Formats: sequence, structure tokens, C-alpha cells
Amino acid sequence: MTSSELIKSFDKAKEESRSALLTYTVGGDPDKKSSLEIFRSIAQAGVDIIECGLGHGANIGDGGAIQDSTYRALSGGIKTNDVFDIIKEFKNEYDKSVIIMTYQNKIMSYGEDNFLTRCLESKISGIICVDWPWPLNLSFADKCKKNHISFIQLLCPTTSEERLKKILNDAHDVVYYISMLSITGQDLKVSTTEIKKKFNLIKSISPSKKCIIGFGITSENIKDFKDTDACVVGSALCREISRSIKNGHNPATNIGDMVKELKHKLQS
Repeated sequence: MTSSELIKSFDKAKEESRSALLTYTVGGDPDKKSSLEIFRSIAQAGVDIIECGLGHGANIGDGGAIQDSTYRALSGGIKTNDVFDIIKEFKNEYDKSVIIMTYQNKIMSYGEDNFLTRCLESKISGIICVDWPWPLNLSFADKCKKNHISFIQLLCPTTSEERLKKILNDAHDVVYYISMLSITGQDLKVSTTEIKKKFNLIKSISPSKKCIIGFGITSENIKDFKDTDACVVGSALCREISRSIKNGHNPATNIGDMVKELKHKLQS
């Protein structure tokens, strides 16, 4: 069961008294072969869960670093099937959990059932759909659950406690807390204390749900989130891919080094 594999990734990190480390990169950036190499490097560096973005021409909420990654992938001809192929090949080699981040029209145009079939074939553990809010996503979320894939509901700072309770009641085993009202890749606009206060509220309402924290997490502040369930770093990695390409370096090598540093900070 793919969703149970995802939970094991959280539990393993908890046994080591740290937050689970997630990385975000865009599938197919800078090309199909290099993207797979980056996944391999991330896995070897000790990541717990890989979040892979499906490139979209109107990527809501993404800052410049992820937009650049998306542009490279799409302009290079990467399609949805290519991303599934990358993940499938990776999963044949590594037992790391993979979450896919996508948009509603990507799923609808592909066909809900066909999309889930490809997710199962690629051994994807979870799906984040950034523009398909609760409760409008419940029908598709139910399909995900029947296929043992975790549909990851999004929570944000403006979510009222009443709405929070309703979403958590319907949520699967994992939720994602957007730490601040901003696009990705920006400096944290709120204190880590305030973010963890909301995290603790989420956990008090639904202790069994795993909560990923995203937006604004960097090597400078990741250690502050060591005692949470999980945190994701994305823009910094996408920025490093761009920098490596510009300087003629191997992105996979440099990304691997970054992930090792992030993991070390969570372990120390």
C-alpha cells in the first residue's frame, strides 16, 4: 500500500527524534535524464520523501525559482507521462516515498481514473493538488483513498479553527500546512514560533495526522522545525539547479550536497 509506505517515512524520522525531510523539484527539470539523476542524488543524500512537481504553465503560488524550473521542463518538451516515467524508474531503484504536486486541470485533462492508474504504476504515495480546495476535492480524494494513495489536504494561516476541524475530519493520513501567505521562495514573514503554534493546534485537533510544513523553509531555519512532523525545502533546490546549469556544474551533485546539509541540521 503506497499510503502506508508514506507513513513509515514519517515514523522512521520520528524514531530518530527529528522531522522528516521532504524535497521539492520539478519533474523533468532540466531534462528527463537529469531529473532522474537529481532524484537519485537526493535519495542517496538521505531524503525521507520526494515531492515532485508536475510542470504547469500557470503555477499558482510559485516564486521565481520554481517558475524557472517549470519553464525549463516545459520548454524542453516534458509531458505528464514523462514525469510518471521518471518516478517509475526511480521507484524501481529506491524505496523512498514520492508525492506528486499538481493542479486540478492536469488531473481532469488526463482523466481522474487514468491519472490514478499512472500513479499506482509509478508507486506514488500521495497527491497534492494546490488549486482544488476542500470540500470540492472530496470526490477525487475518495478515489485516491480507495487506491491507497493519500490525498493531501492543504491548510493555511487564515484557515479558521472551525474549518480546520472539518478539513482534518475528512483528511487522509497526511496534511500540508502552508506556513505563510506568500509565494514560494520568500523569506519567512512570520516567526517559527508562530508557525509551530499553528502546527500544534493542528496536532491537538487530529493527533494521528502527519503534518508537513512548507513555504519559507531553508538551511538557515530548518533546525527550528526539527520537532515537527515534516518540512519541505523546494525553492532553494530549484535555485541551485539554475545556478549549477549557469556555471556548467552537475546539478545532481550540488543538489545532493545541499540535501546532506539539510539532513545533518535535522539530525544535530
